[in-house]
Amino acid sequence: MEQMTIGVIGGSGLYEIEGLTDIEEVSLDTPFGDPSDVYITGILEDVKMVFLPRHGRGHRLLPSEVPYRANIYGMKKLGVRRIISVSAVGSMKEEIVPGHIVIPDQFFDRTHGKRASTFFGQGVTGHIQFADPVCPELSSVLCDAGQRAGATVHKGGTYLCIEGPNFSTRAESMIYRNWGVDIIGMTNIPEARLAREAEICYGTVALATDYDCWHDSHDDVTVEAILAIINQNVAMARNIIVQAVRALSSTPRCECGESLKFAIMTDRSLIPEKTRKDLDAILGKYLE
Repeated sequence: MEQMTIGVIGGSGLYEIEGLTDIEEVSLDTPFGDPSDVYITGILEDVKMVFLPRHGRGHRLLPSEVPYRANIYGMKKLGVRRIISVSAVGSMKEEIVPGHIVIPDQFFDRTHGKRASTFFGQGVTGHIQFADPVCPELSSVLCDAGQRAGATVHKGGTYLCIEGPNFSTRAESMIYRNWGVDIIGMTNIPEARLAREAEICYGTVALATDYDCWHDSHDDVTVEAILAIINQNVAMARNIIVQAVRALSSTPRCECGESLKFAIMTDRSLIPEKTRKDLDAILGKYLE
């Protein structure tokens, strides 16, 4: 049976999981530049794990500076079939209390198109289905894993992704609330889009750290407050990952692994050789 490989993208330290063995650092070059950092690989209960700190070790990269294409390309090269994104977010709903976990099923993009969000281009055009942007199978497993880990989990919801790095103004926060979004963050787009193009299952474990700045009876969001909640939830996030690994089947039963089956529009004979080479890890099986 093929060994399952699960990727985790999140904060530094998440790879410090009890039971992780055969730990190694892997450096990769990609056609899209360097990833955020070296990848940490290991084995957890017979499952190969690949960890990457999204902002680099020591949190060096702004949300708009994260090399999303390189990060996802590297995951693909390392054989990752599922990605668990661990992300700190602000709560836009009273019932999502700081410290709770949200497993969102929708995204709303407010990054203004400043981030490279596709592997297509350079002579090849394609269009993926993205109506349902997370893997339903993986997200369901993450929800159950969170509950088994003892977290208060909210299943479903819309993650509003803003450009950052500044937090919202009070007016923006109130407008976003009126839109009906559930949580707000700065990183899961274009990460989720690129994972879908790479035919990798993607699911988010969103750690609610604050009420943004809309809540009258709570202090406005600060880095200090966010870090305090994150530090409290690192152990919880590790536990959720372990619980999810135990529950996931070795073969995905979703359709994420065939996202590109009918996506490529370009006549295969017209695709430049360099583009074919650069994208072989992602498009190769469809360009033969």
